[in-house]
Amino acid sequence: MSYKRKLRPVPPLTQIELPGLEPIYRGKVRDIYQVSDKHFLMVASDRLSAFDVVFPVGITDKGKILTRISNHWFSLIDVVPNHLRETHCLNFPEPFSKYCHILEDRSCLVRKCQRIDVECVVRGYLMGSAYEEYQKHQKVAGEPMPSSLAPGAKLPYAVFSPAIKKNKGHDENISFAELKKIIGEELAQKLRDISLSIYHLASKLLETKGILLLDTKFEFGFYNEKLILIDELLTPDSSRYCLAEDYEKALKEKKFPPTLDKQIIRDYLIQMGWRGQSPIPPLPEEILEKTRQRYQFMEETILCLTKPT
Repeated sequence: MSYKRKLRPVPPLTQIELPGLEPIYRGKVRDIYQVSDKHFLMVASDRLSAFDVVFPVGITDKGKILTRISNHWFSLIDVVPNHLRETHCLNFPEPFSKYCHILEDRSCLVRKCQRIDVECVVRGYLMGSAYEEYQKHQKVAGEPMPSSLAPGAKLPYAVFSPAIKKNKGHDENISFAELKKIIGEELAQKLRDISLSIYHLASKLLETKGILLLDTKFEFGFYNEKLILIDELLTPDSSRYCLAEDYEKALKEKKFPPTLDKQIIRDYLIQMGWRGQSPIPPLPEEILEKTRQRYQFMEETILCLTKPT
């Protein structure tokens, strides 16, 4: 299966400029604008980050790809309500609607909610920090695992692996028991059950396309005192995907499988010995292009998925 596609000669939009309007928050990728007491406008740029550093270069159309992927997943997932209010820029309130030439496909009007400061991570495979924890303690999110699991191995069951959000640096992984102490048992249980339900549903849909969902993260908040799903959903920025055929090959070789996200950029930087320190190194155009090809392949795959009957 191929996911190669030529990069269009369009410069990435790394800085969102809406004349006369300023965002109330500028994140690594998304800018948030205040629309009313009840709504925000969330705009995804083409910015690229790695090791918590935003690079001066971006990936063309990355924000559009991420937004279209999230919006499609929101239309498929009905386990819990979500934050979406409007996705078509012409229907945005003024003055935002007049900036459709900038906002089209990369923005959405969302319900303003009280965010729960927890990353709800679900891990189905032994990747990333889960593998590091396993090597040290033979556990994932504090839960004992079988011995001698290979890098990237499928876990006996999907594990809910929460993390507390930090304003700077990496989020802090915690156990489910610790989460219950922080936010209460009832809410912690709801977050775990909903997160696992979404993961299993998405995994089944993707497997029909020969894609494995290795892990992902969700965010939730309260709107009118009701729990809702917010932020991005099951994008290559918030999830690890890989081709099933690549996974089987990597497992035989006892290696981590190649993933369909920006891991190629991380690997390149690690080989250079860079992990976030100054100065920021330049990224070859070939690496940026290959990353975009992976994002675009995942968009094309996900947009073909339909709600299960």
